[in-house]
Amino acid sequence: MRTYADTSFLAAVYSPEAGSIKALSLMQRLREPLPFTPFHRHELRNGIRLRVFRKEISAEQCKAALQEINSDLEENVLVHTPIPWTDTFRKAEDLAAAHTETLGVRSFDLMHVGLALALGASEFLTFDARQASLARASGLKVKP
Repeated sequence: MRTYADTSFLAAVYSPEAGSIKALSLMQRLREPLPFTPFHRHELRNGIRLRVFRKEISAEQCKAALQEINSDLEENVLVHTPIPWTDTFRKAEDLAAAHTETLGVRSFDLMHVGLALALGASEFLTFDARQASLARASGLKVKP
């Protein structure tokens, strides 16, 4: 089974928030590394930095979180994964045509689910309700 984690899930792994306990527990049970694309890298790192601006975490916590991401890449908890851009955009557009008007999903939701499908994922990890609905509608098993 190939598992894909969106940024809401990864953010809960690397910085303290409501879903962190569930996310960390699930991470410990994974049997394979999670794909980590340039899209993840940008969105996750910026999201953690934004939490400093919002005064949700300290600059020290931000630095530690970014170091932990790098450590997990070195230890193959996360694995650098290239984005199959054309397939991702095609799948995202197909999902948009089929589901945006009924689910109200955003472009980044479409990109994450389209990317998961393009990478051959069967399981989708998210804390985002709309993205979870879209992933389920596309045939992915959603956790947590």
